[in-house]
Amino acid sequence: MKHLIPEFDVMRRRYPAEATSSMVLPCLHRIQQERGHVADSDIAELTAYLGVPRIQIEEVLSHYTQFRRAAIGRWHLQACRNLSCSMRGAEGVIEHLSAKLGIAPGQTTGDGRFTLSTVECLGSCGTAPVVMVNEAYHESMTPARLDALIEGLSRSGATP
Repeated sequence: MKHLIPEFDVMRRRYPAEATSSMVLPCLHRIQQERGHVADSDIAELTAYLGVPRIQIEEVLSHYTQFRRAAIGRWHLQACRNLSCSMRGAEGVIEHLSAKLGIAPGQTTGDGRFTLSTVECLGSCGTAPVVMVNEAYHESMTPARLDALIEGLSRSGATP
C-alpha cells in the first residue's frame, strides 16, 4: 500500500482536516483495485496513515460486500440470488456453475482461474438471472449460456 500514499495525499487535500475518516472508503477501493483484495497489512497501514481506529476500517470491510479480504481467481463469477433472480432461476444458475466449476460459492478452483460468489443484488432485475464476471454483466442466463460463458473464459486470457 505504501506506493499508493502519494495518491492518497492528493485525495486528502480534497477533504477537510476533520473529515479524514471519510477517506476510508475511497482508499479501500483503491487498495482493492491495485491488489485485488484488502490484506491485513493494508488495514494496519491505512489505520496508521489515516489515524482512525482499526475497527472503523474493519466495519467498512464487513459492511460492504464488494470488498474482499482474500485473493480471488482470475475470473470472479458473482451470481445474483435476490428475489427477482430467484424467481427466474438463480438457484439453478448457482447449482449449474458449482457443478461446472467443481466448487461451491465462496470457493476458488484449484487452478486459481475461477471464484464463485453469490451476491444479494446486481440491480438488473429485468434481465434476471444475472451473473457478473469481474465487472461485466451477463444477463438472462441459461445453462447453455453459462456453459458458453465458462468455455469462453477458459480459452481467454483477456478480461471479459
